[in-house]
Amino acid sequence: MCRVVDLQQAVLAKNDACAHTLREDLAARGTALVNLLSSPGSGKTALLERELTLARSRGIPVAALTADLATENDAVRLARSGVPVKQVLTDGLCHLEAEMLGGHLHGWLPADTRLLFIENVGNLVCPASYDLGEALRIVLASVTEGEDKPLKYPTAFGLAHLVVVTKMDIAEAVSFDEKEFRANVERINPGVEVVLTSARGGEGDGLMLDRALAARDGAPVHIPVMTRKSHHVHDAEDGQPCDEGHTHAAGHTHAAGHTHEEGHPHNEEHAHAGEHTHAHPAPGGHVHTTDPDTVASSRS
Repeated sequence: MCRVVDLQQAVLAKNDACAHTLREDLAARGTALVNLLSSPGSGKTALLERELTLARSRGIPVAALTADLATENDAVRLARSGVPVKQVLTDGLCHLEAEMLGGHLHGWLPADTRLLFIENVGNLVCPASYDLGEALRIVLASVTEGEDKPLKYPTAFGLAHLVVVTKMDIAEAVSFDEKEFRANVERINPGVEVVLTSARGGEGDGLMLDRALAARDGAPVHIPVMTRKSHHVHDAEDGQPCDEGHTHAAGHTHAAGHTHEEGHPHNEEHAHAGEHTHAHPAPGGHVHTTDPDTVASSRS
């Protein structure tokens, strides 16, 4: 058990050191990173496409990176907005990490980008533990997922700077109880703003974009009551150094147990607190371009 805890602390410390460096680097160039977390099927791709399209119509330089276990479907959809988009295929890895993200941004992110939206892997467990250097962390939940979602995933909702409800156009049909949902969010993350949206119906258009721009321009961001545990450090001097290039930490740790939909094709150890440690064979990473022209794709 001690070995698992030690590995967990080392991995998260290194990630936070890398996130600290990435946050400073992006801020220096005038870019704010927005980290979007949700379950699969929440509608975040549809909502993000609308927000990117709106940003382009306003002349706001934005870009988006989307991560999935497989396929480039989401990147192709987001590229319809006309903004720079990059697809990262994780080959089974259930989350992005700061060092991994930094490697994908190097040489790709346009210099004038004001907002960089990260559509994280559809998963409310693993991604919640990893700081990506974001200025704003947004957690989305659709009306079809149940009002108790915040209680089931307290880390994801507890560390959010903003909570977005999607698919409000069908809220009545699925008997979504907005009052109960808001009460559950308040129990986990007192004071966090909850906004209602519908990509299909247009409700809440531009709200996510406006909140992101405000954060980028220095407006106060909600500070969650729930803070990272002592093994989460944001000072690079306390963590392992963040190496240049696209590398992975010695192990990927998750604070809560979970099941992966696909195997992790990596040879690093993945430590799961309270469960077990296992290894995976490494893939051959590569980078390629696909249509439309605004989409770039790469493997982790």
